[in-house]
Amino acid sequence: MKIKNILALLLFLVTFSFYAQNDKIDEKREKIKAFKVSFLTTELELTTAEAEKFWPIYNAYDDKQFELRHDKMKTYLRKLDDDNLNSISEKEAVTLLSQIETTDKELYLLREKFMSSIKKVLPAKKILKLKRSEDDFSRKLLKQYRDKAGK
Repeated sequence: MKIKNILALLLFLVTFSFYAQNDKIDEKREKIKAFKVSFLTTELELTTAEAEKFWPIYNAYDDKQFELRHDKMKTYLRKLDDDNLNSISEKEAVTLLSQIETTDKELYLLREKFMSSIKKVLPAKKILKLKRSEDDFSRKLLKQYRDKAGK
């Protein structure tokens, strides 16, 4: 009887810690997203009219891109660690490669659709600034991560 209670308590604690970690990841993602919005708004110098049209398109694109990169690609990458990679069959490798290629195509088509939509909202010069600003943001975020990890 006591073992059942201990196992139930242990299961509860493990489940709770899993959800707590998930909340932390979501919280970090929201902080990064807010930082990105602030950064891009400053860099692009959007007018009020441009911002009203730009942000819904950009947020939908960014969310879908995140989903593809982190949800699907994470699944593939887990299968590619050294232990799994050495033990999968050629047939499984072909299937995995096909899935990765499909996701890459989805990302490309998503970016193409985004560019088509954004061209109706922003002038070409600001779209080029957006590309540069996204790259700058990624570098800045990576630098902050490295600086934090180095301490």
